[in-house]
Amino acid sequence: MARVKRGNVARKRRKKILKLAKGFRGSHSTLFRTANQQVMKALRSAYRDRKKRKRDFRRLWIVRINAAVRAEGMSYSQFMGNLKKANIQLNRKMLAQMAVLDPAGFSKIAEMASQAKG
Repeated sequence: MARVKRGNVARKRRKKILKLAKGFRGSHSTLFRTANQQVMKALRSAYRDRKKRKRDFRRLWIVRINAAVRAEGMSYSQFMGNLKKANIQLNRKMLAQMAVLDPAGFSKIAEMASQAKG
């Protein structure tokens, strides 16, 4: 049986990992074994944090809306409940943007929501 030389396959596999490890500090970007560990860890973190980013932004929007609504004399939960009753269908991202960039428009929405609580 003929001898199989795997040099090309092994080199391609290692170069692929080392390419992903570019920019890592120290031996994490040069030595294959440590680079492989760090790449696997980085990919795990990236996968997990893509999901976490969505939660983090939602929390940020809620905090911003809550701060703006407290200035109008309402709590966040009351405000969101009143928005539903008033049939104002703005998502949290847009409400937070308005609270930061257009306070006058946000206070109008808060006023409409407070009238709908009855």
